[in-house]
Amino acid sequence: MFLTKLTVNVTSREFRRDFADVHDMHRTVMSGFPEVTSENPARLSHGVLWRLDGTQSGFLLYVQSHTQPDWGRLPAGYLAQPAEIRSIQPVLDAVTAGRRFAFRLVANATRAIKSDPLPDGEVRAMRVPHRKPEKQIEWLARQGERHGFVIPLATNGQPDLAPSPCRPLRGRIRQTSGNQITIEPVRFDGRLIVTDPDAFSAALRDGVGRAKAYGCGLLSLARTQ
Repeated sequence: MFLTKLTVNVTSREFRRDFADVHDMHRTVMSGFPEVTSENPARLSHGVLWRLDGTQSGFLLYVQSHTQPDWGRLPAGYLAQPAEIRSIQPVLDAVTAGRRFAFRLVANATRAIKSDPLPDGEVRAMRVPHRKPEKQIEWLARQGERHGFVIPLATNGQPDLAPSPCRPLRGRIRQTSGNQITIEPVRFDGRLIVTDPDAFSAALRDGVGRAKAYGCGLLSLARTQ
């Protein structure tokens, strides 16, 4: 598996377009990968996850994939520096039960609510974002149960985790008659402990939560004391 760090040129007209429309950003990310002939979407076939992180000087675009990308297909001037690509196999090899990591995750933390009955009596489930920090932390704890990790307690007795809101992601899917995309992601920075190495490795490869095509779900790790 590969992780790419792309230092974006914030003056690029194409980047400003992508920044305004998350579907355009998705298409730009996928331009680094070959087309597929299978019925699976290209993102799934290449195992692509991505995240746009703001910095003091601009933005870094991180892209994880099963397939080694070719960023020569990006628009001219899109990058401020050459792409940096490395294998994340050492990270996967370090996953063992009880291992502690610092982590960052931008996720689409949502819950399902029932809509009012339709004229035919059907009741549909709608997904709405968690906006309260305590509910966001509970959401991630449930994800940990599924994906083989727990959030330890900090010295203050609270989960060692800091959720913070991200700017809403909006866009328009032109291939489906202009359907609107609206996502309210949350960024989690904290520490975790691996409880199930197989489930956790799968979460690293496949992502956590929904909206993985639109900049959510990429779990980034760092060593911790």
